[in-house]
Amino acid sequence: MTAGYLEILRERHAARLLVGTLVGRLPNATAAIAVVLFVRAEGGTYSLAGALAAVYGVANAVGQPLLGRLVDLRGQPRVQLPAAVVSALAMTGFALTGVEPPGWAYAAVAVAGLFTPPLEGGLRALWPVVLRRKEQVPTAYAMDAVAQEVMFTVGPLLVTVCAAVWSARVALVVLNVIGVLGALSVVVSPPSRGWRSAPREAHWLGALRSRGLLALLGAFLSVGIALGSITVAAVSYADGHGGDGVYGWLMAALGLGALVGGTAYGARRWSGAPERRLRVLVGLLAVCYLPLMLMPGVVAMVLLTALAGVFLAPCIACAFIIVDRHAPSGTVTEAFSWLVTTFTVGASVGTGLAGPVVQAGGALWGFALPGAAGAVSLLVLLAAGRVLAAPAGGAVVAASPENDPNRAVEPRFSSGDRA
Repeated sequence: MTAGYLEILRERHAARLLVGTLVGRLPNATAAIAVVLFVRAEGGTYSLAGALAAVYGVANAVGQPLLGRLVDLRGQPRVQLPAAVVSALAMTGFALTGVEPPGWAYAAVAVAGLFTPPLEGGLRALWPVVLRRKEQVPTAYAMDAVAQEVMFTVGPLLVTVCAAVWSARVALVVLNVIGVLGALSVVVSPPSRGWRSAPREAHWLGALRSRGLLALLGAFLSVGIALGSITVAAVSYADGHGGDGVYGWLMAALGLGALVGGTAYGARRWSGAPERRLRVLVGLLAVCYLPLMLMPGVVAMVLLTALAGVFLAPCIACAFIIVDRHAPSGTVTEAFSWLVTTFTVGASVGTGLAGPVVQAGGALWGFALPGAAGAVSLLVLLAAGRVLAAPAGGAVVAASPENDPNRAVEPRFSSGDRA
């Protein structure tokens, strides 16, 4: 199962880019919990902590596609590293001055979120130039999705350990310094320095002028809603079955399921159109959410939660391929950043929806939301079948292929057709 991943990691620069990107994203992956722990340590209220975390999330959602567009226009080093430094300085300023005055705290976390570098989109733009064969790209996307699950599992643990050993303030500063080092490792690498976006048509909508990309984003908004609603419904379930410890097991099982599913998905080569495959994966994702409504005992519920996570990483990995196929020429980083933003916004909406639903109908109705959101995502994909079936640019070779620093023309290996 791991042979395909090892083959990719043996490619020159691949391991460095993957690890550097994951390390560089640590501040973003841990921001919510780090901010909450710090505000609590400073004597602030949970309302303030939640509001600051929400401001960071909104700013991050706005900044990712904007910075992604700048990367496509100016290159990775000129955007990624300065953005990482500005974000880290803002969060360090927040850590040093505390939550008073509140206006400064809100401004600091907003700047930190807004300037979070789009390392995810940057890495996915680099895979085709790092890998020797285009058949390896889908496997790299799957490995990317699996690595995200590992990061989102390990990241919160690092925050809590740093806060316990030193303090929440030190945890904020240390993680942001580490993030800058990760971004630095990526942008000084030859693939990042040599990467240039393909020529792009000037258009104010950028990547969003692709109808196929818009359809995909609409579907993944609902996938994000499903994931966000599970986290709230699980809290309600845990309250009646053992408290925080049970909630921790449920969330760990969800991540483990995604990790196993993504690993298995990337272990084989898939034939056929990825758009058709995504419909099947999203349908399976929605079906696997439904058993959560049974709400059995803790052990069985943990197993059902792991099952609910199995198809999440494969859906994300398949979506990466579709983004690459539908992104207009010269907008690949921006397009990937829009997927990140849409998924993040969807998760926030899901959390907001699940709160009142759980309050009114309990955990049962809370667990009904993920299945419903998954069904909506599938309906969007089915309705947009014709749009998604036509990749941007008709899969023609660009005169100056994106992701090819040497500008060597390789038939059927342009950014719209690589995966």
